Order: sequence, then C-alpha cells, then structure tokens
Amino acid sequence: MGRGRLRIYLGAAPGVGKTYAMLSEAHRRIERGTDVVVGFVEHHGRPRTEVMLHGLETVPRRTLEHRGATFTEMDVDAVLERAPAVALVDELAHTNVPGARNAKRWQDVEELLRAGIDVVSTVNIQHLESLGDVVESITGVRQRETVPDEVVRRADQIELVDMSPQALRRRMAHGNIYRPDRMDAALSNYFRPGNLTALRELALLWTADRVDEYLRQYRGEHGIRTTWQARERIVVGLTGGPEGRTLIRRAARLAEKGAGGEVLAVHIAASDGLKAVSPEELAVQRTLVEGLGGTFHHVIGEDVPSALLDFARGVNATQIVLGVSRRRAWQYVLGPGVSATVARESGPDLDVHIVTHDAAAKGRGLPIARGARLGRARIVWGWLVGVLGPALLGLLLKTVVPDLGLANDMLLFLTLTVAAALLGGMLPALASAAVGCLLLNYFFTTPFHRFTVSDPKNIVAIVIFVGVAVSVASVVDLAARRTHQAARLRAESEILSFLAGSILRGENSLDALLERLRETFAMDSVALLERDSELEPWSCAAAVGGRPVGRPEDADVDIPVGDNLALVLSGRALRAEDRRVLGAFAAQAAVALDRQRLVGQAQEARELAESDRFRTALLAAVSHDLRTPLAGIKASVTSLRSHDVTWSETDREALLEGIEEGADRLAALIGNLLDMSRLNTGTVVPMIRETDLDEVVPMALSGVPEGSVELDIPETLPMVAVDRGLLERIVANIVENAVKYSPAGCPVLVSAGSLHDRVVLRVVDRGPGVPDTAKEHIFEPFQRLGDAPRGAGVGLGLAVARGFTEAIRATLTAEDTPGGGLTMVLTLPRTAAGPPAPPAERDGG
Repeated sequence: MGRGRLRIYLGAAPGVGKTYAMLSEAHRRIERGTDVVVGFVEHHGRPRTEVMLHGLETVPRRTLEHRGATFTEMDVDAVLERAPAVALVDELAHTNVPGARNAKRWQDVEELLRAGIDVVSTVNIQHLESLGDVVESITGVRQRETVPDEVVRRADQIELVDMSPQALRRRMAHGNIYRPDRMDAALSNYFRPGNLTALRELALLWTADRVDEYLRQYRGEHGIRTTWQARERIVVGLTGGPEGRTLIRRAARLAEKGAGGEVLAVHIAASDGLKAVSPEELAVQRTLVEGLGGTFHHVIGEDVPSALLDFARGVNATQIVLGVSRRRAWQYVLGPGVSATVARESGPDLDVHIVTHDAAAKGRGLPIARGARLGRARIVWGWLVGVLGPALLGLLLKTVVPDLGLANDMLLFLTLTVAAALLGGMLPALASAAVGCLLLNYFFTTPFHRFTVSDPKNIVAIVIFVGVAVSVASVVDLAARRTHQAARLRAESEILSFLAGSILRGENSLDALLERLRETFAMDSVALLERDSELEPWSCAAAVGGRPVGRPEDADVDIPVGDNLALVLSGRALRAEDRRVLGAFAAQAAVALDRQRLVGQAQEARELAESDRFRTALLAAVSHDLRTPLAGIKASVTSLRSHDVTWSETDREALLEGIEEGADRLAALIGNLLDMSRLNTGTVVPMIRETDLDEVVPMALSGVPEGSVELDIPETLPMVAVDRGLLERIVANIVENAVKYSPAGCPVLVSAGSLHDRVVLRVVDRGPGVPDTAKEHIFEPFQRLGDAPRGAGVGLGLAVARGFTEAIRATLTAEDTPGGGLTMVLTLPRTAAGPPAPPAERDGG
C-alpha cells in the first residue's frame, strides 16, 4: 500500500476559517463518493463550524487522565482500524496529553499517512518551528506548540486560508471566534491590527516560497527554459570590478518596488580567458548583497553572456542588472561586450537594465585574453583572413601596385598570416601561409604564372616565408593554450577558495554545498549516494534539484568517493578537466556528511553522558537521604508492633508523628526526584492558563510550619499566564528552601507586585545568604553548598523550581537581602502583555 497524501489548510491566525474550509472539503469529497471520517476536529463552540460536522462520521476519541483532569485525544488505533480513504485531523501542531500514543499530533498524522490514509489537516503560520522567534517578536507570545517546517513542506497540497485583519477583527467582535468574556482581551492584545497584518504577511510569503518550489520543480521536470514572471527576481551580473556595489544597490531598489522581490548576485568565472577580478572586492560585494537580503552565486561558464542568461532563466528571473562596459573605445573592435550581448539575446521574457557608473569606459585593468576555445565568429574571421585575404592581397598587388618587389610582397602576405593566427589560431594561419606561398610562387617569382621557381634566391625567400608563418602561428596557438590553462586554473582556484572559505566560516550544510555545486556547473540535479557494501543498493544521503538519479550509472557525471559513496550529477556531460574541481566538491561533501552524522552522534553522546552523570549523582545523593527517613519509619513501626513494651498514648502519638514526618520527607524527596527526571527527559508540558497569584501562593505553603511565612500578596494584582500546578510547585520549593535556612523567630516574607508587563514575586529570608559566585550554582541539581544539615534533602528543590520556571516562560534569580539573607525573585508574565493563553496554544479555524 502506498503512502497517503497530505493536504494542509494554512492560516495566519486563529479564526480565519481553516477548520470550516477543511470541513467544506470533506463534504465535497463525500458528495463524490469518498470515504471520509473525522479523526479529530475541534469546533471551539463556534456554531457555524459545529454545523459543518453534521453528516460526517466521527471516530470516537480516546480519553486520558492527566494531573486529575480528563482530556480527549485522537484515537490513532481506532482510525487505523477503521481504515478510511480520508481522515480529517485538526490542529496539526497540537501537543498530545502525556500517555497518548505519540507526543505530537503531526506524528499521529505520519502514522496515518504511512498506512495509506489521506489526511486533511490545519495549522497556523505561527506554529511553524522556524518562525517561532519572529512570531514572538511580533506578538510577544512564544508558541509552545510547534510543528517542524519539513512536515508542512512535505504536504502534497497547501492551501492558504486568508482574511484581512479588519474582517478578522469584525468576526471577533461578533463573537464568532471567542467567548464574549475573552473578546476584549484578545482584540487589545493578540488580535491587534499590526499583529494580524504582520502574521498575514508571514503566511503569504511562506506560501509564496512554497509555490516557488513547486514552480521550479515543474519547470525542471518539463524542461522549460523561458521565464515565467510570477514574481520579481532580479539577477545582478558582477565582474569583480568597482561597479559591483553600485549595481547591487540599484538592484535592491528595484526589488523594493515590488512585494516579494528577490536579488541574486552572480559572478561568472569564464573559462575562456583571464579577467581582472579582485577576490577582496568580490568578498565585499558578497557581504553587501547578503546584508541587503539577497544571495551570492558563483558560476563557471564557457561564454559569459550565455552562462549569465542560462543562470537567469534557471532561477526564473525577470530582470538582469548589468553595468556599462569598462572597455575603452578601441576595445570594441574585439566584440560588442557582455552587456550588449545579453541585452540582444535576452528575448522578450527578460528585462535588462544597463546601469551607468564611475568606472565606465575607463578600461578593464587587464587585456582580454584569448583562449584555445575561440568563439565561432572569430574562427570564421580567421579563415576568411587566412584564405580570402591572400587572394585579395594578390589581386591588389598585381593590378594596383605591381612593382613593390618580392620582399615587400612577402612581408604583406606574412602580415595576413599573423592576423589569421591572432583571430583564428593555428589552422587558419597555416592555411594562410600555404595560400600565400602558392600565390607568391605563381604571380611574383619567375617564371610567372607557373608553380616553379628558377632563381635559387626566391626559393630561399619562400622557404623563409613559410617557416616564419608556421613559427608565428605556433607561438600564437601555444600562447592561447597557455592562456586557457591559466584561466581554468584561475576558475578552479576561485571555486576551491570558496570551499576553503565555507569551512572557515563554519558552513557545514550538505544541502547548501550540493546546491552550490549544481549552480556552479549549471546542472539539473546533484545527489550524494551511499551504500553499506558493494552488494547493497544505493540510497540517497542528500540531493538538490529536480529528479535526482538513484544510481551512478544513470548519471551524466559520477565522482566516486571511496567504495561506497558517490557524487552524481545529471543535466549534461562535463569535460574531463572539470573532474579536479568536482573531486574537491565530492571530498567536501563526504566530510560534510560525516560531520553531520558526527554532530548527531555527539549530541546523543552528550545526552547519554548527562543522563549517566545524573544517575551517578542521584545514587550518591540519595544513598543516605533515602535511608534516613526509612530507618526512622522502620524503627517507629517496629516499636509499635513490639509486644514487650506497653506504650502510653503520648508515646504512641510521638511514634506515629515520627512515621508521618518520615513519610512526608520521603514523599517530598521522591517528588523532587521524579520532577527532575521529567525535566531531564523533556516531558514537562505546561498547561498555560490565566491564574490569580493570591490563590496559588497560599496553597503552596501547606508544607511549611504555621507562622514561618508572612504573606503580602495584593488582591489587585493582574492575572498571570502560567501553569497553575507548576507555579504551586515552584513557590513551594522556594519557600521551603527559605524556611529551612531562616533563623528561628524570623519568618520568611513572600510579597508580590506588578512591574510593566510582568508580575514579580519575592521570597525574602534572613538566613546566612549565598556568595555572588555561588548564586547560579544553587540552581544546579544536588547542590547544598556544604551548609545544609544532613537529612535536609538532596539539593533538588531549587533545581526543580528553576526548571519549572523556564517551562512556564518565567525567570527565577537569586539576590542578596539588604541586611543579610537571600531573596528569590520570581518574574511571571502578565496576561495583559499578550492574548489569553488558550488561543495561543490551541486554536481552530
């Protein structure tokens, strides 16, 4: 059975209509005869959404209990057993209640997809993992429930459910999203017009990028080379000259005129000649374009205009920005230049901007070198000069100036041979020498009009002429080949310099390296294949581009890296001389793959080492502290059960009180140990709710002696957005620690106040205090700083408090108490600083 298909309705904020759109799609599919069931849909009391559930088969949910409350989650087993064609699963980023089959709902969805069931789901843009920091900076709320971007990107269909901020606020005001008692707080906090506009832009841009991926894939699969102007994408051609900065800034201004504009700077390392390129200037320009939000690309091309146009069409660019040529006027006799050629050959699908700059017409610094691979036009001109030139010269010398003398005639023919060599290389020059020799013999040496020479001096002259012509042609051809080799080495050195620089900059992404290789050689796809042994099939370790090949023998170019690793490229065959650079890329790709896996293994090793350290410290710490209360309980029970002693009622009460105290100490110790274990394994899932501080703090003082704490909690304090249970444990641990170290007769003061967008709770004791160097160490597990009496615990109370504090997005710090002692400062987020917690944690469409 094949994998199911995933369709996602993506929204910018709660209430835009994702769930409603999903249910509408379900009704459409049922009308077409598709078997559709509701795996999990939350209507949040919205009447219109609830009506849409009518007529849909719903799989009963699974009931779970957590911390004394009852919750319902999707029953994955029941859905798999029902085996529908399509399952509706709302809220893809939802975190399941502990005890569920999977920790996250998107993992439930993955199981359904692997079973061949199509899934329709919903998610908001703020729940994408990569956008967490951006959303927090916009809304002030950190999203605890997230889904990896890759899960959403792998969806077969993504449909954006959009609504203007004004329309969404009207829906909110009409009571179509939240209850009336939550409406005002939501409108004045999370649902502010600025927040909604920014979130909407995030959703539109993210969806546009996803659509752009689909478009590139489609164009690659269908071999489409023309530009589809779906969005403004501007390519800047850089030569490494001083005009590059001007071109980049001009392109950035053009991109700003259209929403979603993108700037791609590209440097073509031509392999047909040396260029006046400054690596330092290119580095500066790369930094500039990346600072303006663009990207820098390095491409090798045989012909600069063609390579630039191929790159532009490959990235579906709409505009090209080039600078006015730096050539001097006389240099145009060698060709029209890159700018003019690109403008002429760009076609109707690409706009070309020629930008003036200060370096225009001031020279290129180095003359244009001639490579062994000359352009077609120059080769044609070389043959014309080498073959027709001598004929026309012979006609001119015979009819117009017949009496120049043989020496002068030979010099003129030799000039044509040199010109043919300069234009077309060796073969046109040899042809010119041969034709010139025959014409000199036939027309200008005696006997005339015959291919014989009667004067020995003329024979010597003709032989010298042929020798000089062949020598000149050979020298010119040798210089061209040396120039070509120098150009190739220059291009290779630039690529190898990039690879070395990427290592120094810490750029270890394997996908980025393969993408750079694909762009450099203008290939359709690049993949890194591996296998366990020669008898095993190849598997793809990483790939970029469309339709990567699965076997080295199917690729246009394959570079083996050892026996069981190969770099394969498809798109076109490359020359053998390119394999040196490809080999460097392949070696770097293998290193990147190994580094990527080593990083994962190192992370696992760190986690295992930390777990082992925790277990070792735990055993060392509890070896005494667990036995002490157990010994006391055992002794008291043994005494009570003894028939040899008759205990008075007072003695019995004392023994029972000792048993109760020992049990309480054991319960507190084991509770802290379990809490620390939950924190280490990352299984603490806070349930953020609006909470009154004056209701939680008194409940947290049940474990301390009466009269040991003074409370100063104003009833007018704003509500805080926290997990009520975790906050109670935090305060209890802090207060118990303070009471433990406070001297007799000095009660601990617990006070609270409001400060900007926070509520600050202070626990003040008059104990011995803690040095500044040790204030952070007291929050580490098993730390008692050597001043706690035996039996005072294993040093986990403050560590658990700090861990729970971070889980509820609060802070816990230690300060000196004026006059002596220690003050614990717990800073909690106010609900007035953001929207109510439920819509930020779980929402519907």
